[in-house]
Amino acid sequence: MIFNTIKKIYILIIPVFFLIACGNNKREETVAATNKTNVVVLNTEQYKNAGIQTGPLSNQSIATTIKVNGKIDVPPQNIVSVSIPLGGYLKSSKLLPGMQIRKGEILAVVEDQQYIQLQQDYLTAKAEIAFNEAEYNRQKELNASKASSDKVYEQSKATYEKQYVLLKALEQKLQLIGINPEKVVPNNISKSINIYSPIHGFVSAVNINIGKYVNPADVMFELVNPADIHLALTVFEKDINRLSIGQKVIAYTNSNPEKKYPGTIILISKSLSSDHATELHCHFEKYDNSLLPGMFMNAEVEVSGTNTPALPQDAIVRFENKQYIFIVQPGNRFALHEVQTGSTENGFTEIINARELDSQTIVTKGAYNLLMALKNTSEE
Repeated sequence: MIFNTIKKIYILIIPVFFLIACGNNKREETVAATNKTNVVVLNTEQYKNAGIQTGPLSNQSIATTIKVNGKIDVPPQNIVSVSIPLGGYLKSSKLLPGMQIRKGEILAVVEDQQYIQLQQDYLTAKAEIAFNEAEYNRQKELNASKASSDKVYEQSKATYEKQYVLLKALEQKLQLIGINPEKVVPNNISKSINIYSPIHGFVSAVNINIGKYVNPADVMFELVNPADIHLALTVFEKDINRLSIGQKVIAYTNSNPEKKYPGTIILISKSLSSDHATELHCHFEKYDNSLLPGMFMNAEVEVSGTNTPALPQDAIVRFENKQYIFIVQPGNRFALHEVQTGSTENGFTEIINARELDSQTIVTKGAYNLLMALKNTSEE
């Protein structure tokens, strides 16, 4: 009975060991196959035809690029809010947001009865001062000969000076609303005034409509002078020390990344935000009127080169969206090894994971031929 039980156990154990052994063999075969697909073995003739050259990593001076983003900005002194010192009704205006305007161009026509009153007051004061001036001069001569009292003379002088101040104040009010006092005569008193553009630029906002009463505090139009339009970029604390005024910037939009807008850094902010970032202010080399305030842009800033481990571009191959090199092994064997690459300059590419390649001999030329051979081997 015991013998039969042991026999049955023995019969059950044998298949289990067999399955484990088979599994180990399959795992070894899988590992061997994996290793095989990552290594290329060449004979002497193949090695000669592949044009392979080898060498170690070398330190190269490679300029790196900092990628940042930001938006088009306009300094406050280049944004003009147009209002009217004296209220009135908007009679006409053809402005639309985005329209180009020139300095001195009529933006709108406003009318109100107080403009008539102001011109009337000016002409009246101008007529009265002629009489007051004549009376003052007459009393001055009489007082000099003691033909009139000092009191009468002083009174005429005060009246004249008071009228002169009033006249000059009215002149300033007329100029404030765009009326030239020298051209105001009884026959051309106008109920309307013109609003002129103080700058060259474009209209960014129109806040009124025909027939609306405009108060002095109301902003009728907002104008932008693009002469000083610039790019405000956000840069993080870790990159600030690598930037300086005068460095070149290449900017582009998401919608058209192929079109580049070169510029120069003119200011680096000295304060950090809560997320440890600050602003770069850049001037464009040439203003493009398609660049509007508030438009988002990307930019690249090239910083000075530093010595960094690098390989020739021919040493690096791309396979399945990854970057690889080949490490030389004994017996004309070449092992595929993934690398992380950085900036490229003068035919050399920065290798970020360079520590993994210390003391290794690397294929510097002919890597593409090895990749083709590797792919052919893996497909067999």
